[in-house]
Amino acid sequence: MIEAKPGTSICDALLGAHIEIEHACEKSCACTTCHVIVREGFDSLDDATEKEEDLLDKAWGLEPNSRLSCQAKVADEDLIVEIPKYSINHAKESH
Repeated sequence: MIEAKPGTSICDALLGAHIEIEHACEKSCACTTCHVIVREGFDSLDDATEKEEDLLDKAWGLEPNSRLSCQAKVADEDLIVEIPKYSINHAKESH
């Protein structure tokens, strides 16, 4: 469990807790390497922007409760997030 102030991106909260998560575009909403699946608390997040949704369409392992962790901001509700095993960046580098 990690603590994060409301308004902090999920990506920043994870990195601040020394949990590794890819963010190839430096958190600028230009890739999908920081894709996470929000298992609990999804409804507490602001809606994804059209740009984020367009990028998510390219994410490996997309689920209805997927978000880019660089864009999703923590609110007042607890979240449980899963970092998928693969990302597009990892898949391309493995070949």
